[in-house]
Amino acid sequence: MDRSRKIIQTSIIGIAVNIVLVVFKMIVGVLANSIAIILDAVNNLSDALSSFITIIGTKLAGRRPDKKHPYGYGRIEYLTAVVIAVIVLMAGVTSLKESAGKVFHPDETSYTVLSLVVIIVGVLTKLFIGTYVKKKGEELHSDSLVASGSDAFFDAVLSAGTFVTAVLAMVWKLQLEGILGVIISLIILKAGVEMLLETLNSIIGTRSDPELSTAIKDKVTSYPGVRGAYDLTLHNYGPTQIIGSVHIEVSDSMTARELHGLTRRIAGEIYAEYGIILTVGIYAGNDSDPELAKVKEDLQEVLSKHPEVLQMHGFYVEKQINHVMFDLVVEFGADVDALRESIVSEMKKKHGEYEYDLVLDSDYSD
Repeated sequence: MDRSRKIIQTSIIGIAVNIVLVVFKMIVGVLANSIAIILDAVNNLSDALSSFITIIGTKLAGRRPDKKHPYGYGRIEYLTAVVIAVIVLMAGVTSLKESAGKVFHPDETSYTVLSLVVIIVGVLTKLFIGTYVKKKGEELHSDSLVASGSDAFFDAVLSAGTFVTAVLAMVWKLQLEGILGVIISLIILKAGVEMLLETLNSIIGTRSDPELSTAIKDKVTSYPGVRGAYDLTLHNYGPTQIIGSVHIEVSDSMTARELHGLTRRIAGEIYAEYGIILTVGIYAGNDSDPELAKVKEDLQEVLSKHPEVLQMHGFYVEKQINHVMFDLVVEFGADVDALRESIVSEMKKKHGEYEYDLVLDSDYSD
């Protein structure tokens, strides 16, 4: 069973469970005149709607790439998550409005043992479905399922709060429905804002997972002849569609035939293991020459005085034209123009016979 089908299957289970909970909670809430139980039912209804939207988003995201969208439609899943977050926020605002009125004008509630039983069943059911959906979301790398599962798990805690107020109303005649409703509403709003921000971050683009970046670099540098892996960038076109590039450093004595075989093996095995389409670029190294090794050593000494420089790579010297080339990875926010001028100036004092061509890269990955 493919990923999309599993997501849809999990969402259908969530819809079915939530609809059953909506019916029972709404009946009990109306009979008991309990705003907290009614709001809980409405929240379950929004959960069912969220699962339905997840199904639609998954279907659309699974469409094959075409000429207009050559990278596929995977990012639709992020848009789906935005819609779900907006639904949660709307539910929170509505709940807050209704609950605030109950704080100042509380209604008499009439809970029964049946009411308490329904609430407890709801708590246990949401704990189960929340754990199940979240686990499936993590397995399938689906942000929508993870969010739905976390929301369901949290709903169980809120329902437990409803149970406490019901007991207080039955035993001590304390009417805390409105206050609990306000608390529930604020928590729903908080969850909605967090979901929205997290999804927007995914759309804007976030730093690659450090574990994944490190694993890919370790894999690339394990090939004979590869001295280092640099400039790894990974672009996410959906939860399972990643395209990226990396530069490897090799000896400048390697032939085109050798380079062709090496880069093809790296790209093929990275795709087989991680499902990532990786383009492999080349840095040639010639620092085995004692004279050039001295230039590199002095450069590293100069760079050590600049803490904003995180890494140096791609060092190569064109001896025929006295040209030194290298790349630097610098911290975000660094004054790149001043840094470039300072490094070139300091190297000119040590090795004035060379011209210096340096590329300042951003710190894209670990």
